[in-house]
Amino acid sequence: MPIFHRYIALGDSMTEGMCDEIVGGNYRGWADRIADEFAIDNPHFTYLNLAIRGKLLGQVIDDQIPIAKKFIEGPQTLVSFHAGANDVLRPNYRPEVTFDLYRKGATELAQTGATLVLFTVIEKATGKGKTAELWETRFKDFNNNVRKVASDLGAILIEWNEAMFLSDRRFLAPDRLHLNAEGHHRVAQGVLEKLNMSFDSQWKMPLPPARDTSKIADLIDDAKWLYSFALPWVWRRVRGKSSGDGRESKHYEPVKWSDFRSFRQ
Repeated sequence: MPIFHRYIALGDSMTEGMCDEIVGGNYRGWADRIADEFAIDNPHFTYLNLAIRGKLLGQVIDDQIPIAKKFIEGPQTLVSFHAGANDVLRPNYRPEVTFDLYRKGATELAQTGATLVLFTVIEKATGKGKTAELWETRFKDFNNNVRKVASDLGAILIEWNEAMFLSDRRFLAPDRLHLNAEGHHRVAQGVLEKLNMSFDSQWKMPLPPARDTSKIADLIDDAKWLYSFALPWVWRRVRGKSSGDGRESKHYEPVKWSDFRSFRQ
């Protein structure tokens, strides 16, 4: 594994860092946490995070990859490509289109000579019923495509289905979709382990059994989630809007990360 002098993170809300703690006006996220580790012994290490919430695979390819390519300097640049989940969740999802787009984007990045990291997605959804079954079927096929692409390109593959405990809702934010701070910490440690970096050896430790809650409490929680998150998401879809519309990425040029890391301590 080379010593990385730069890390470029591409993707959507998962890589942007929603809904981790806010540092310097931005969500921190697992990618920032990885950059923190790279900067410990390398004061010249630089970091870009081009990810923006709500972006579809085609948008990541068209908008983020051209920027990334300007700053890639061979295998000592680490590039993570975590995109496609938003496409899979769309009602008009077309797997043949998404699979081809994913291969196109990953191949374009691999051809730069960068060290490329790809990710599967946890297939098992929280809850039961037809929606959960559809989620599992769609993401199982998506993951098989990711695995094939990673194998063909010689990319590093992060297999989140080997860490199924992360499907525990206690690692999720109140929107039940994005990771909370502990979730982002766990994901960062899993990536660091795969990169042969220093990591928290306890990251795979499941949480203790959850306390039982009453049906009334569950109904109230479900109602809050429906009103605060599910309905606004549906309303955006109906209007053709995205939570990322008009937003810029956190770090669209190389940032000397030791300066940022210092005020996180």
